[in-house]
Amino acid sequence: MDLYEKNGNILYILNVLKKYSDFDHKLSAVEIQRKVAEIYNVEIDPRTIRRNINLLKYKLNYDISTRDENGKGYYINRDPATEFEPGEIRAIIDNFSYANYIVPSVAKEIIKKCKNMQTVYENAKLKDYQIYSVNNKTENAEVIKNIEDISDSIYYNNKIKFEYWKYVITNKLEKTIVSTPIVSPYAIVYNKQEFYLIAIKEGQQKFYNYRLDRIRNIQILDEKIKIKKSKSDIKEFAESSTEMFGGEKEEIEAICHIWLLDTIFETFGRNVTIKKIPKDDDHFKLIVDTNSMGFRMWAMRNVDLVEVKKPLHLREEMKKIVKNAFEKYNT
Repeated sequence: MDLYEKNGNILYILNVLKKYSDFDHKLSAVEIQRKVAEIYNVEIDPRTIRRNINLLKYKLNYDISTRDENGKGYYINRDPATEFEPGEIRAIIDNFSYANYIVPSVAKEIIKKCKNMQTVYENAKLKDYQIYSVNNKTENAEVIKNIEDISDSIYYNNKIKFEYWKYVITNKLEKTIVSTPIVSPYAIVYNKQEFYLIAIKEGQQKFYNYRLDRIRNIQILDEKIKIKKSKSDIKEFAESSTEMFGGEKEEIEAICHIWLLDTIFETFGRNVTIKKIPKDDDHFKLIVDTNSMGFRMWAMRNVDLVEVKKPLHLREEMKKIVKNAFEKYNT
């Protein structure tokens, strides 16, 4: 055995324990010897295996249960401070499997990495794993890199420039670059399976939201961010961005059907006021501080279940929308 293999013994043993042992699958020194030979084509005698396990356990502080402790063999426990539980890994796998913001090929690579973090026995439970969802994933493979680049630019306080695209209809449905803004980035937020950049356009003072899956070719510029924004400023904008439309908050009052009660909290969070309406078990009064454009979009989607009461300008806008819709369907 050459020096390289000898020095690698402890890693071979550790990898075998991580991949092939748990409370229900304890390994003897001989079984570890066989696994190391099978996987790495390296022969290690059982005495050397026991010595290296003692080194892992008592010098390097790996939580390894021994035959002296359990009467059967060796297995390694997860470190709760640095390693994921099976349920946590499953949640990560599900998230990347169903997330709209990531292309399938990248999702598969991330899922593969997740599986490498757990035992073969946990992976066996995922053998027949299937994804049941509509085909609405992004085609932009740059989203993960966008997160990295934007995070770096925020940390180093640099402005960025990028291409921003949207769908347009010409002779066919296609994507086109609609702007190449220079912005000061402040935060990345996650809303309804999409990542958004909160930023201020060059020459302006207010925040805008940009979907990360519509951003391409980010350039991190040398120019530093000059407009200072506090965490509370960013938080207030993020919390007021209903349907990811930003804007000034104003108090909005509406009468909503009881069917919307759960979605109220999903859409606006818990910073809302809900009041019962006397002698009406089918409706409730909603009072929320948010931006009117975003609320209007939400109310339009639930137009038969929401009646805007205040402010007056928003109620008038909803009247026009309902009137126009009625005329379209009444011709």
